[in-house]
This record gives sequence, structure tokens and C-alpha cells, in this order.
Amino acid sequence: MAHKLVIVESPAKARTIAGYLGNGYVVESSIGHIRDLPNNAADTPAKIKDKPWGRLAIDVDNDFTPYYVVPRDKKSHITKLKSLLKDADALYLATDEDREGEAIAWHLLEELKPKKDVPVHRMVFHEITKPAILAAVENPRHINQDLVEAQETRRLLDRLYGYEVSPVLWRKVMSGLSAGRVQSVATRLVVDREKERMAFRAASYWDLEGTFDAGSSHDQRMFPAKLHSIDGARVARGSDFGQDGQLKTAGVAHLDRRAAEALVDGLRDTSYVVRSVESKPYKRSPYAPFRTTTLQQEASRKLGMSASVTMSVAQRLYEAGHITYMRTDSTTLSDSAIGAARDQVRELYGAEYLPDKPRVYASKVKNAQEAHEAIRPAGSSFRTPAQTGLTGEQFRLYELIWMRTVASQMKDAVGNTVSVRIGGAASTGEDVLFSASGRTITFHGFLKAYVEGTDSDATAKDDAETRLPNLTQGDGVSAASLAAAGHETKPPARFTEATLIKELEDREIGRPSTYASIIGTILNRGYVYKKGTALVPAWIAFSVIRLLQEHFERLVDYEFTANMEDVLDDIAGGRKDKVTELREFYFGSDKLAGLLPLVTGLGDIDAKELATFPIGDPADGIALRVGKYGPYLEGPGDGTDPDGTPATKRANVPDDLPPDELNSAKARELLANPAGEEIDLGTHPDSGLQVVAKNGRFGPYVTEVLPEDAKKSAKPRTGSLFKSMSLDTVTLDDAIKLLSLPRVVGEDAEGVEITAQNGRYGPYLKKGTDSRSLTTEDQLLSITLDEALAIYAQPKLRGRAAAAAPLKELGPDPVSGQPIVVRSGRFGDYVTDGEYNATLRKDDTIEELTLERAAELLAERRAKGPAKKAAKKTTKKAAAKKAPAKKATAKKATAKKATAKKAAAKKTTTKAAAKKA
Repeated sequence: MAHKLVIVESPAKARTIAGYLGNGYVVESSIGHIRDLPNNAADTPAKIKDKPWGRLAIDVDNDFTPYYVVPRDKKSHITKLKSLLKDADALYLATDEDREGEAIAWHLLEELKPKKDVPVHRMVFHEITKPAILAAVENPRHINQDLVEAQETRRLLDRLYGYEVSPVLWRKVMSGLSAGRVQSVATRLVVDREKERMAFRAASYWDLEGTFDAGSSHDQRMFPAKLHSIDGARVARGSDFGQDGQLKTAGVAHLDRRAAEALVDGLRDTSYVVRSVESKPYKRSPYAPFRTTTLQQEASRKLGMSASVTMSVAQRLYEAGHITYMRTDSTTLSDSAIGAARDQVRELYGAEYLPDKPRVYASKVKNAQEAHEAIRPAGSSFRTPAQTGLTGEQFRLYELIWMRTVASQMKDAVGNTVSVRIGGAASTGEDVLFSASGRTITFHGFLKAYVEGTDSDATAKDDAETRLPNLTQGDGVSAASLAAAGHETKPPARFTEATLIKELEDREIGRPSTYASIIGTILNRGYVYKKGTALVPAWIAFSVIRLLQEHFERLVDYEFTANMEDVLDDIAGGRKDKVTELREFYFGSDKLAGLLPLVTGLGDIDAKELATFPIGDPADGIALRVGKYGPYLEGPGDGTDPDGTPATKRANVPDDLPPDELNSAKARELLANPAGEEIDLGTHPDSGLQVVAKNGRFGPYVTEVLPEDAKKSAKPRTGSLFKSMSLDTVTLDDAIKLLSLPRVVGEDAEGVEITAQNGRYGPYLKKGTDSRSLTTEDQLLSITLDEALAIYAQPKLRGRAAAAAPLKELGPDPVSGQPIVVRSGRFGDYVTDGEYNATLRKDDTIEELTLERAAELLAERRAKGPAKKAAKKTTKKAAAKKAPAKKATAKKATAKKATAKKAAAKKTTTKAAAKKA
């Protein structure tokens, strides 16, 4: 029976659209890309393997003709699509309306090869609603070949870059590494930021902080103020110092602690006068509706979602018809969307919050595709979050998008800002000026609906208010309190996913739709790891970026990479030619060195030098080396080697030690106590055995050294160092105390022994099967029998209430709203909101764990879906079917036998236990 075949990318989208189109249409998915360049040798056809360009699968000498293949796992699906096309009287290619979607549509057309009498239509839409889908069917277009060529150029550039540069990394740095046109530049950003932190030198500076009293005539009497200037010279603040810790601003007063405290003493009896009051109107306009990058950033800040999780959840919302297309760099809203948003402003907040004219937002993104809309709720009338029926992370993300869209059509927030200067004279002669600033919002406008998050806790949110007394020039005030406050400059903050996305976009590197995969790639490749929410470069990334900067400088140049996006945009607009640009990139031109000459003309590269990074003062002779099995330190040892060369010493570098924390002192500490090496503490007075301290997999510990003739079954006594101890300071006396654990504290009234033990989850008491936690490790050595009995005299909670207290409470989860806590479990520490559990990663520490990082871990766990429950084991039923008349009797007999077996087993277990006892 004839039908119209509609092909989309995903099964979920296919199901939704099929419901809108009804009979006469068959909607099927391509399940993503249906063909690509071969990914490995196994996928490469034999007929091109022997070609000079076979490894690339791009004929670089024949206009860069690519050789595409259908992956093995897609061949059966292609067969299915072809069979559906046989009975079709029209083909609609309904993939996403972006370059990648256009390319997928073209690949489908090339592979399916419909008959000439079957018309082919390109069906495009920005939201999956019934009106939008029906309108798209009625108004199709042809495949845009310029968009296809732009996407194909991107794919070929990435293949050429990766396949030519990655082998250099394998030979000179480490096998298994990869280079990428944008991923390498993103890695460089993270490495460069870490280098800034490593070069950073802190500077200290002081000022005065006070609380002033405006007098009883004011309702708000007390207000804070900071020292602004001394004798007309502004007091130095953090921005006045350079990365080297030196003052870079001339003419400012740099206070140290002594000067600040002396000034406090000189101001004890000072009377103050308001010297100036400056009031200005405050106005804040709404934020533009979301585009891909701003959604990723805000979801990270407010919901704790990584970029990949955000896009995954947004994809599901789009495919279910809840939001418009989520890969867009446009802030444009359609007329119907503006009308829907204004209707909800009027309905939910009142006409006073609605501006006279609709707000129109122009995109600030270069070459933004204005044909797309911003990310907004789908439809010509918006559903509130409560009306969607959504739950969990989909509800939270939809709510974020809905609030932002509605707020974009509301009035400005208005108010006043006030700046007050308060002057006085110190008894030591200095004229000082304090400053206070405040902000009041008289009409919240759009802030009533939505307030954007910030990347720093130090940055005040747009709805923050600070009220000051109604002061006028000449008013007298007094200092209720005054204190010297010390500060220290901080190194540049590491990138988070949100701030790295913002940096890439500000530099015009990559495209919004690629940022989530770029960050995922550099994390998965091990170039970058997370410490909390911060992105920290691994040492291997330093070696890779050093090689690329020294030998492929242009390929990791920020400006060059940004310009490549302009080239792709020009190809998409028909202004530049694909082959011409690929030829210049690969072979070069009079102006530019091409990739091929760079790769073939490398010359000698000193792999050891690439992998060596001096630590601290070069005179110390300590260097970090990136080895096959990870980074390690190498420094001067004692004496000389057999060949007469100076001896060297090595030590592994912990995986979770950030590069900027590896200074001279830390390096010397690691070299002094490398993992596996022993520190001789002396001889145990009781056992006569040698006692040593060493670093182990689970931290530092002490142990006895057994003699060589000891039995194989013999095990030495060991004891982990307390948190208050270190390998540098541990003594033989400390070790003897640690080896005495577990310690017998005494016996209770019934003669049951009580012991103090150090366990995986901390110190505790044990009496038979009854355990009680201790608060500190020192109690293991000091607790008395009376103190232990007092602990056991307290009632012990049973059941669920007896669960150990959480290690840390972080706050409400942005998705579930339930409190997130950190707990210790069988497989390590984990975070939980009561429904989902997420194990901490190796670089997460309880001390530094933030609510945002915990929410991100839980979001990633939720994205995997609920845990699969183990199938219940079912016992085989007696063969009742063969003897239906004896069914009841058989059941009774079986039950009796089972009971007898259980009883016998119980007796056997009891006897065995008695023998062991």
C-alpha cells in the first residue's frame, strides 16, 4: 500500500511525529548517522587499503574526495529503510535543520537512491508540535548543498588533523593519544590557565572594615563600610597586584598588617562625617532567551548538570514536543512565541509587568543562524511546568527554559544605587575615607520570574539588595566597630564546564552544538579531570600541548582555529569553495604552511625533553617526567651509580595532585617518602622486630618487618597513621601505640571484653557484636573503661534510624529538591538524594565537595536510568501436570521435605559454629 516515508534521526522523535501525521505516512528513524568515513582498518574496504590515501579514506589528490562506508551495525537498518521506500510515493527527509542534520539527509539520499518517480522533499521544523509538523509537510524545500559541503568540510578537516597529528603523539609522547582540531585548543586553554596558576605569586594587603551607626533617628541604623583612601590615596585592593605578586598600580596606599592595626588604634576616638552621598537610578533589562551555550552554562550553575547531561535531557524534551530545537546560536523568538510569553506574563504576574512593546533580541553570536529560534517552550501557547506532567531532571530543565523565556518578555527591574563616603581624622594625623554602597529595587520586573546564576560566589546576583540609612551630606555617624582585615590575592580560577564553554564562545572557537562533545572528549581522553567542578589538566596534557605548540603552532593557535569557523560559515553561505579551503589547509599556500609539510618536515623531536618539566628552583635538580605509566619525579639521590654518574631518586606523583600544587616543598616531600620505600623507625621493645613506616595505596602506615625464615602464613602487625600524623614526624613511640591496636579497654559487668579499634569508617568500640563510634582517633589510645561503659549506657538506635550519620550535608538537590548528603558505603564514599546514589570519583574529596559537583554526579547517574534489579530466582514447580490428581498431596510432601531440610541445615550450622568456638 502506497505511503509517504518520513525519516528522522531518533526513534523517540519518530514516534511523536507519527502520532501527528496519522494514516498515509510511515515515520522511521535513521538512528543517527547512517554512513561516515571508516573508523578503523576493519571498516576500511579492501579496494582502498592499498591506496596512498587509504588510511585517511580521503583522496587528497583528487579534490579531497571522501570514501564513505555504512557501519556494519547499520547495514540491516539501511535494508529496512530501502524496503519501506519501495512502496513509498514520496520521501521526506526530516532530520534537524542544522549542518549536521542537512548532511545526514544528504547521506540518506545518496545511500537509499530513490527512484526518479519518487519525489524527495527536505522537511524542516524547529519544534515537534502538531501545527509545526503539518506546516513542515506542506512547505518542504530541497537539500541545501552549501550546508552539506560546510559539514563535509568540517568532517574532512577533523579527519585530516586527527589522522596526521595523532601518530606524532603516539611516537613522541605516548601511544593511544589523540589530537583534534578543536579539542586540542580546548585542552590548551585548560593547560594555559594552570600555567598561570603555577606562575602566580600571592600578594597580601590589608584594609579596614567597620560597622557604622547612623543614630537613633534612622530606622536602619547600622551599615557596613570599608576603608577607601588615606590622605587622598586609594587603598590597594586585589586588582592592583600583578600575577607576580607585585604592586602594578602607582599611587595607591599598600597597607600591611602593622600599618592597618596602627590605623585602627588611631581611629578609636574619631568622629565621622558623611562627606558625599551619590544616588543613581538602577535599571536591569531581562536576559535574552536561551541558546545552546547559555543553557549549558545556566544548567551547570543552577542544576549542577554537565554539558553532556544538559544536552541529553534537552534532546528528550525536544523529541517529546516540549521545547524547540536545542542546538541553536540564535536568541530570536517567533511572533507566536512572543505572544505566548506575553500572555503568560499578563496571566501570572499582571499587566503591570508587561512592557508596551514586545522585546526583540538580536544575536550577539557571529554568523548566528537566525533561521533557528532560541530554545523555548514549544507551541503557540506555553504550558507551565506543572501542566507538562514532567518529573525529575526533565521538569527542572523545562522549568528553567520556561522561566527564562517568560522573563524575556517582562519589564525592566528598576531601583536606586547609593554610594556614601564617610570621612574622619586619625589621632596620628591621617585623613581617612570609608565607602559604603547600597542598592534597592523598587520594581522587580523580570526578576520576579527569573534571576540568572553567577560563576563566582563573590559576584552579587541581580536581585541582591543592600539597604543603607537615608543619609545626607554633613550627617555625623559613629563607628560601632572597626577592625583590620587581611586579604590575599588569588590565582585565576580554573575553568569549569560552564566557564570553558563561555571562553570558547567568546573566542569564537567551535560551534555551540559541539561544546558538550569537546569537553566529553578531553575528559575521556584523560587530558583533563575534574576536581569538584573545576577542570584540571593532567601532566600528559602538558606534554601534548608543548609538542603541538613547538611543532604545530598554527594548529593550536586560538585565532587560527576561530578563523576556521569563519571559513566554514563562508562555505555554508556559498561564498567559499570547499576544495580550495581543504587544499590550502592540507598542502599549504604561499601564505600558510600546510598540515602535510608540517607533519613530514618535523625533523628530530626530543621525546624526553617534551616529557620533562622542572619543578621549583632549577638548582634543586628536581624534574617531573611524564612516563609510560604516569607522571613521576626525578631528583638527586645519595652518592653515585655504579657507572660513576650521580645517583638519582624517583617518586610517583599522586593522580589527584593538581600541577599547581606540585611546588619544591611538595616535590621534596614526595622524593623523601616515595611509595614503596621504607623509613626505619627502630626495634619494637616487645617483639624485637624492626618497625618501618611507608606510603601505601591507602595512605601512610607503620608495620613490623618479619624475619626471612618466618612462616608464609605469618602476617606482620600494621597500623595506619592517624590523620594528625605524617611520615616526616612519626616516631617509634607513635608506631608502638599504633601497632597496639586494637586495644583492650576492659570488660563490662558480665565479663564481655570491650576493644577500641580503627576501622574503614573511623574509630569505634566493639563489645561482642555491638559497635559504637568514637569521635576522634586519639580516643583509641586514651579512652578509659568508665568512658566506654558510659557510651554503651546510651541507647542504641535500631533499624533505619541506626544508620551512620552522613559525612557531610550539602543542601537540596536542584533536580529532586531532596537534601544531598555524603555517606560511606561498601564501595566507598558516595552522594545521595535518597533516591539515587552516585559514587565519588578518585579526584573528589569530601572536604572540597560542593553542592554543584554532587548534583552533577547525581545528574549523570540519573541519565543512566534506574538500577536494574536482579531477577528473582524461581524454584521449579513439581511436575504436577503429569499427575493432576495428586497435586495437593505433592505440594504438602514437598513442603514437609523442605522444612525438614531447613531444620537439618540449621542444626548442622549450629554444630559447626559450636566446634569453631
